[in-house]
Amino acid sequence: MSPVLGGGGGGPDPGGGAGAGRGSDAGRGAGAGGGSGAAAGERLVLASASPRRFELLAGLGLRFELRPAHLDESVLAGEGGRAYVERLAREKAEAVSAPGELVVAADTTVDLDGELLGKPADDAEARRLLAHLSGRTHHVHTGVCVHRRPLDGPAAVCSTVVTTAVTFADLPEAWIDWYVGTGEPLDKAGGYGMQGSAALFVARIEGSPTNVIGLPLDTLATLVQRAGTDLFAFHHP
Repeated sequence: MSPVLGGGGGGPDPGGGAGAGRGSDAGRGAGAGGGSGAAAGERLVLASASPRRFELLAGLGLRFELRPAHLDESVLAGEGGRAYVERLAREKAEAVSAPGELVVAADTTVDLDGELLGKPADDAEARRLLAHLSGRTHHVHTGVCVHRRPLDGPAAVCSTVVTTAVTFADLPEAWIDWYVGTGEPLDKAGGYGMQGSAALFVARIEGSPTNVIGLPLDTLATLVQRAGTDLFAFHHP
């Protein structure tokens, strides 16, 4: 796919995150540490079809390519939410990586007392999810992976999980009906997007707002540095 110039209009097909994070872990990774400039000709790739993640990177004025990874996203037996999103982020990055590229991948889930809430299949399921979240605190986990493959030498792979606590107000049934009628819930984990009309529902948030949207930018910048370069090395002049 042709490079995308950050800051412009348009975007990918729907898909991707919901909520955001209460700090980030140290993460795990292998490869170079410390930021520097991108190698000559190195490309930045976003392994996601999420319009939210696209908009977050484009808003920084970065030049990048979209290359969604199409994987089985089923939860493994006994797998918790944090392990689940980090595994998928790493698998997505690995699936689309190529020499001379730095790939960013992420996956987001909404965790309500240990129950992982995915994207609703229809309006009825969206209503059920929103009623379930009403008046309660849930956690949004986003796994983030940076996979850097130089033209020569070993790859650097760094990943972590960010968790944000989000508390919903008590939602009247009329509010839920109105929000479902907007069409927003159907492509979002947990059935809502804080960056959209569902901002009305959020009484309190503890953590990174961009994590709730699907890509914690502060954590991403740190991971890119750990992979040996700087996020703004890919800034469009």
